Amino acid sequence: MTTHVRTMLVGVFLACGTLVTALGIARHDDDADPAGSTAPRGPYVALGDSYTAGPKIPNQTGSPAGCDRSDRNYPALVAEELGLKAADFRDVSCSGATTADMTAPQSTDGGTNPAQLSALSADTRLVTLGIGGNDIGFSSLITTCVKAGVVYDATGRGKYTGNDAPCRGKYVSGDTDDVQQKISTAGERLSETLTEVKRRAPQARVYVVGYPAILPAKGDGCRDDMTIAPGDATYLNAKEQQLNSMLRQRAQDAGAGYVDTYQPSVGRDACSDRDTRWVEPLLPSAPAAPMHPNERGARGMADAVLRAVSASK
Repeated sequence: MTTHVRTMLVGVFLACGTLVTALGIARHDDDADPAGSTAPRGPYVALGDSYTAGPKIPNQTGSPAGCDRSDRNYPALVAEELGLKAADFRDVSCSGATTADMTAPQSTDGGTNPAQLSALSADTRLVTLGIGGNDIGFSSLITTCVKAGVVYDATGRGKYTGNDAPCRGKYVSGDTDDVQQKISTAGERLSETLTEVKRRAPQARVYVVGYPAILPAKGDGCRDDMTIAPGDATYLNAKEQQLNSMLRQRAQDAGAGYVDTYQPSVGRDACSDRDTRWVEPLLPSAPAAPMHPNERGARGMADAVLRAVSASK
C-alpha cells in the first residue's frame, strides 16, 4: 500500500469518526455500563438482612456462614450487571440483622458478622440498604398468625370467607397498633443509620431497598398455601406496606434514594403460582428460605435497584 493511499484511508476513518460524533451515534463495547452512564462504578457495599442476603438460594457463600448469603442475591446480581470487579464489591448483609447490627457485631449460629457499617469508607461510591423487617419482628408476626390460623381452621370456624382475623386482635386494641408503633421506632433508628452511612461514605449514592410483596392484598388468596385467616393476611399485607412507606419517607428525608420492589412483585407473592412467585411460602418449592425471595425474586429486586441507580444523576 502506497503512502498516498494510506493517507487517504486515514482521512476517511477520521472523517467517519467525526460524523459519528456529530450525529450522536452511540458506540457500544463490552465495557458499556448496563445501568446507564450515570451509574457509579464502585466500590459498592451491600448492607441488610435476609431479604438482601438470600438464604438457601444457591450458592451460599461468604463469611460468616451463619449470615446465609447467596452469590445470586440481588447485590451480587447488581454488581455483576454494573461490571464491578471483585475488589469493588462487598456484601456484608446478614440474615436476622436489625438496624442495631449496622453499628455493632451480630452473632449468628455460624460465626460473628462485624458491624455492617464498618465496610464503608470514603472511597465507597454505592450503598444499598435493606433493613427494618426484623426490627418490627415481621417473621414472628407471620408465624403467630399462621398458628392462629391453624387453630381457627381446626375449630371449624375457618371458612376462609369474610374478614375474620383471629391474629390481628393480638396486636391491635382500639386505636393502638403494636406493629405500627414498632414501625415508627424502626424509622427513627433507620434515620440514625442513614446519617452514619453518609458520614462514613460521604461520596456514595445511598439507596434504601424496600420489601417485595410477601402476601396478597386480599387475604383469601392464601388459602392453598398457608393457614392464615383472610383478615389476618390482609392485616399483614397492610403492615408491610406501612413498613415500606416508612422506609421510603426516611430515605427521602435523609437525601437517599428509595427502591420500590413491592409494585414490581404484586401478584408474585408467596401465595401466587410457583412458576411466577418471587417469595416462597412456608413450604418452599424452590431453593429459598420460607417466606423469603427465591432466585427469581432476587433477580426482580436487582432489576429494581438497577432501574433506580440508572435513573439517578
